[in-house]
Amino acid sequence: MSIMPKRLFLMVLADILFIILSLIISFFVLDGTLSSALKYWWVFPLILAIRIGTFRNFKVYHWIWQYASVNELLSLIEAVALSSILTATALLVFGIILFPFRVLFIDALLCFALIGGMRLAIRYWKETHSLFSLTGDEKKVLIIGAGDAGEMIAREMLKLPQLGYNPIGFIDDDLTKKGEYIHSLPILGVAESMPSIIKENAIEEVIIAIPSATGKEIRRFVELCEKSEVTFRIVPGVFELIDGSVHVSQIRNVQIEDLLGREPVSVDLKEIAGYLADAVILVTGAGGSIGAEICRQVTMFQPKELILFGRGENSIFNIELELRKQYPFLEMKVMIGDIRDNSKVNYIFDKYHPTVVFHAAAHKHVALMEANPDEAILNNILGTKNLINAADHYGVKIFVNISTDKAVNPTSIMGASKRIIEMLLQAKAHAGNATKFVSVRFGNVLDSRGSVVPIFKQQILAGGPVTVTHPEVKRYFMTIPEAVQLVIQAGAMGCGGEIFILDMGEPVKIIDLAKDLIKLSGLEVGEDIEIKIIGLRPGEKLFEEILTPAEGTSATKHKKIFVAKPAASSYDKLSEEIATLLNLAEKRQLDQIKSKIMHLASSL
Repeated sequence: MSIMPKRLFLMVLADILFIILSLIISFFVLDGTLSSALKYWWVFPLILAIRIGTFRNFKVYHWIWQYASVNELLSLIEAVALSSILTATALLVFGIILFPFRVLFIDALLCFALIGGMRLAIRYWKETHSLFSLTGDEKKVLIIGAGDAGEMIAREMLKLPQLGYNPIGFIDDDLTKKGEYIHSLPILGVAESMPSIIKENAIEEVIIAIPSATGKEIRRFVELCEKSEVTFRIVPGVFELIDGSVHVSQIRNVQIEDLLGREPVSVDLKEIAGYLADAVILVTGAGGSIGAEICRQVTMFQPKELILFGRGENSIFNIELELRKQYPFLEMKVMIGDIRDNSKVNYIFDKYHPTVVFHAAAHKHVALMEANPDEAILNNILGTKNLINAADHYGVKIFVNISTDKAVNPTSIMGASKRIIEMLLQAKAHAGNATKFVSVRFGNVLDSRGSVVPIFKQQILAGGPVTVTHPEVKRYFMTIPEAVQLVIQAGAMGCGGEIFILDMGEPVKIIDLAKDLIKLSGLEVGEDIEIKIIGLRPGEKLFEEILTPAEGTSATKHKKIFVAKPAASSYDKLSEEIATLLNLAEKRQLDQIKSKIMHLASSL
């Protein structure tokens, strides 16, 4: 007999015995003798058949009681109560009205107590058996955070000693928790007492188990761990957790995103679902960092259809594969093409009639666009104009353009092209259209293809040096999921013509970012890895801005999203200026392009 049938057989046999025992005891409690039990002996097979059948219907025998929770106990209560009601109903249907029905009430209580108690005993035995099966070779672990995440991590470590962890206790800055216990593990003190606690208990690893911790808080924990010369890791942040549960397998090394993280973003799920649910959604640049994340997040709102549009076949293939695996029933189309190809753009809009467009396709590398300004014009401006015209013609409801802080007072070709796009969208919206055209402006996103972080990581792996353009250069940073959540929220808020600006927090010195990455790699700045200052590249600024002086901002109902004051522009006049730019780009008159685009962007 295989393991599963044997376990199932023993469980059903135990239930039969407990059902019979509870019924016998119930009769005895009712009249103090077993005479009633003998009189109504035929009830025993009836209630046995109904209870076992009900348990089977409630899938009681499919549960793994080692991991039983309140939900399983509530389901067991429902199964016992329903089987008792069915038994009473059967007796009444057969006309047996003289049966002592109070027995069924007593029996239900006893049956739940016996059967539920047995299952809880199984769980208790498994947990204590695991606890006492530690070999002594497990790594001694200290958990920072005596909240839900810390409790989940500790529980899993205690249940599964084969994972190789021996949790010693918790650290928590809530002073009222000190001296209390979670799963028999003490809360030893606050973060500042970590060095002494680590030394006294010979701690080998520290787990930071606070998914909502800010970057400042995580940096403090990391510094204390480094001071104690102990290994440290972290549980996923709130953006990475899908269902709110945390598992040991998810614990990872601390990343730069953790140190720069800020308070969690809250979004109005009902408002977002209102325009994404059952919509046909087109994402341009769907294989890029931002485009792919938009695809991941919009699929959670059950769109009618998702269209992935991009020209990089490998990146598009990767996100398609990921989405098809995670959402096998999602209606999805993949279109390889270039937004500069007006015929292909119109073909897609005519064939699929998207109702929502997220436009993430763009050339974004500042230095490359300085060297190739014609490509910035043809891809960023012409491509976007093709999409705008198609969206207007085919009745798209919402068009969300991904912009950048480099569009503010642009000093680069890339930034200037993005500024012109913003104004083109505003002008189109003010011309009076059914489509709501909006732009969302934000700064750098960590680990995107254009971010400095992957470059620094490669340089560290190569042994250095890490190259920084200037010791005072600063940039705004967001995580990719955070930026996309706010982009999607902004799409729900737009009336047409807005430039939404995301709260980027405080700017970060790039040299500090480099130092943090070196330390997180377990290396020392200056000793293991050198930092080399190489000077600003063409088009780069020391500081990025998020507003022009004339714009100002107005608050929205979301505390992390602001809206710039609209600027008046004529769509036809702007189109004429753009036509001149396109003509220069097609003729590859690079010097004239630079002069023209910078003049046009600064005049808007």
